[in-house]
Amino acid sequence: MSDFCCGVSEMLLDLRSVFLNEDFVLQETYAFDMTDTVIDGIKPFGSDVTVEIRAENRAGIVRLFLATAFDLTKPCDRCGTEVTRGFHYDFEHYLVVSLSGDQNDDYIETPDYTLDIDELLRSDILLELPLKYLCREDCKGLCPVCGANRNEVQCNCAVKSVDPRLEALRQFMN
Repeated sequence: MSDFCCGVSEMLLDLRSVFLNEDFVLQETYAFDMTDTVIDGIKPFGSDVTVEIRAENRAGIVRLFLATAFDLTKPCDRCGTEVTRGFHYDFEHYLVVSLSGDQNDDYIETPDYTLDIDELLRSDILLELPLKYLCREDCKGLCPVCGANRNEVQCNCAVKSVDPRLEALRQFMN
């Protein structure tokens, strides 16, 4: 289970011009700092997340596009080798000034024409990260007997040892 810890948000995006002018397009580049974010006890973001922001008004509904790029450095979940990998994620959200009736998860309400981009980006990125972080698709992991990295060496350990809790079941089957 991953644990997430994050810093204080900093960027409020002012969308008043976008909401009040049909066909208006707002574009910005933003460096989002996630270096204090802790995942599984480490800080995997070594530098800022580069974000291309585009907001456009079509018929009173603002579409927000967020294109992100960043490097993540974490140990492989199978062998423990530290790996840095580049990620690129694109996110799209629909923004409205107010929602009528039931809450709708398809829209983000922005009653004061502002949006906390940091909070939205942090959620989007953390939810998109892979559950298993591997150095390569075919990672062989560590030997359960001697702890050797099977990607680098081939040990001579007897790997087919039976879990002692299941020994009675194995004897029953024979």
